[in-house]
Amino acid sequence: MRGFNPWLIGMIVVFVGAVLFMTLALYGIMAKNAAPKAIDDCRTLCMRAKAEYDLSNGPCLSDIYPDKWNVPDWVCDVAHSPRQPVDNLPENQCSAFRAGMAHHFVEVDENCNVIRIM
Repeated sequence: MRGFNPWLIGMIVVFVGAVLFMTLALYGIMAKNAAPKAIDDCRTLCMRAKAEYDLSNGPCLSDIYPDKWNVPDWVCDVAHSPRQPVDNLPENQCSAFRAGMAHHFVEVDENCNVIRIM
């Protein structure tokens, strides 16, 4: 029985590293491409919610309208402008973001102006 071939192990490591790098790069590109849609959809959702809800308590709009929010890995949240410490509390953030199902968010103020995009 022969020992491990260092060249073969090296090639396997390089291949796995390349696949991992490409996967992460593609994920980053897709997230950046979704940002304009997330911003537009969040502002549209905010305008709708503004007519139906009091936005002063900073609701998560993608939680209120899950059937109208179709931007994977993003959430739409209302926060104070300027932001206040209460906006950073986990209980005041969107459930999908807290649960790790969404990794990006658009924050708008009560007047549907974009505050922050991450």
